[in-house]
Amino acid sequence: MLLHGIFPPITTPFYPQGNVYFKKLEHNVERYSKTPVAGIVVLGSTGEAILLSDLERRDVLQAARETAAANKVLIAGTGVESADGTLQLTEYAAKLGYDVAMVRTPHYYKKQMLPANLLAFYRFVADRSPLPVIIYNFPQATGYDMPAELVIELAEHPNLIGIKESSGDVEKVRLIVDKTRHIKRSAAVTETFDAVTPRMVNAASEHNGQGGLIPVGALSGSVNETTSTRTIKPSSAAVTLIAGVKTRQKEIGFQVLVGAAQKLEPSLQVGAVGAILAFADAAPTACYEIYAAWKEGDIDLARLKQDRIATAAQRIAGDLGIPGMKHAMDFNGYFGGTVRLPLLPLTSDLKAEVEKLMADIRN
Repeated sequence: MLLHGIFPPITTPFYPQGNVYFKKLEHNVERYSKTPVAGIVVLGSTGEAILLSDLERRDVLQAARETAAANKVLIAGTGVESADGTLQLTEYAAKLGYDVAMVRTPHYYKKQMLPANLLAFYRFVADRSPLPVIIYNFPQATGYDMPAELVIELAEHPNLIGIKESSGDVEKVRLIVDKTRHIKRSAAVTETFDAVTPRMVNAASEHNGQGGLIPVGALSGSVNETTSTRTIKPSSAAVTLIAGVKTRQKEIGFQVLVGAAQKLEPSLQVGAVGAILAFADAAPTACYEIYAAWKEGDIDLARLKQDRIATAAQRIAGDLGIPGMKHAMDFNGYFGGTVRLPLLPLTSDLKAEVEKLMADIRN
């Protein structure tokens, strides 16, 4: 599964009385679907997933799935403290049609979170998950920082395809990238090298009147009459037609995505392939422009675009957190709204500060 590009980890809107505001969730997802982001993350930290009930998590996953554009990769945050609970939510996300599961590090019993515990946890989930899995390391929130050596060992698992590394440590990103370069995998992509997922192919199949579910295996490029898969021409760049969708194979490795918008450009320079950025909730295009300039090899422009957002990203996403991000979203035409206790809304002074920081970063 190709995970290159920018992914906003969307917020969960609430009514003033506290229940989930699904219409506004759908409004936001529709807007993100029209931006150049590669996909959408649902139930990440910015989505206040830890403050939602089990039923609310499932309902949020369903609402976002039903609204998102077919060409956006959908990542479900399914990590909870237990391996069994994580697997149950991952299986539900798979039934809905999500493409990838993002599983945060368990952390409540910190003294017991030794390498053996984390290895057992992630291998248990990855062995049984119907979706490819990415690790989610966010020590600022969990108080637990997964060691690079442990990530490197887990990267060997065929169903652990990447990590969201949110520590902000560029040297750690460099180390993980360097030590996993030997991992070679293949992912289906479009003719223009965008991601292809079973959900996207199924949507195209239904549109073309072919019907039937396309399994993950069909995206390997092998011929399978039951899924209308055939190879157009034999070569390293062979185009495979799957249910009417032209695909080719792209070699990928263990994919490192970062979570600190203020360090996006230097992280890309050391080998990250993209990012899951809270700041992209309010400024998806501004974040994408950094990635696009880097992808085109225009490092000067990438750094210029990086400098443009660095202060705002650090202050709003890094310091003020979800209340700050939600107000920045309100300011930029998305629906941010209120937060859920124990989080509190910004004071009027902090709202003014956010608006000043975002004045030149409109989307």
